[in-house]
Amino acid sequence: MDFEFRPMRYPEELIKPMRDELTRLGVAETRTPEAVDAAIRDGDGTTMVIVNSVCGCAAGKARPGVALALDHAVRPDNVITVFAGADLEATERARSYFAGYAPSSPSIALMRNGEVVHMMERRDIEGREAGQIAAVLTDAFDRLC
Repeated sequence: MDFEFRPMRYPEELIKPMRDELTRLGVAETRTPEAVDAAIRDGDGTTMVIVNSVCGCAAGKARPGVALALDHAVRPDNVITVFAGADLEATERARSYFAGYAPSSPSIALMRNGEVVHMMERRDIEGREAGQIAAVLTDAFDRLC
């Protein structure tokens, strides 16, 4: 018997509030590979890509840290998100741009011209509080945006 692994998607009613936390901030959802490509390849300037997740460090650290960072005077030109476990193909496409980084949820990439110029992987997020994540991000914004 052949077995093919097919990841399951989280039910939309479960993750909608988690999506809304970012979209309320003006973060654009990219739910298809084509939308990811358009945002990363065709976006001018810098693009922040947030790989959202249902995990506790996304809820208590990453999303609140992003919210604080987006209040900063200097920001990326574009801010997009994909949802790991829901937007499977879009997440895979976003991760394809993160050369040299293992798949990680949550994660936050700052990109310019389709290349990662700053990355926060899960391991960089889970040991910090939201304010510390925001400080790392705003420092990157000041240097790279």
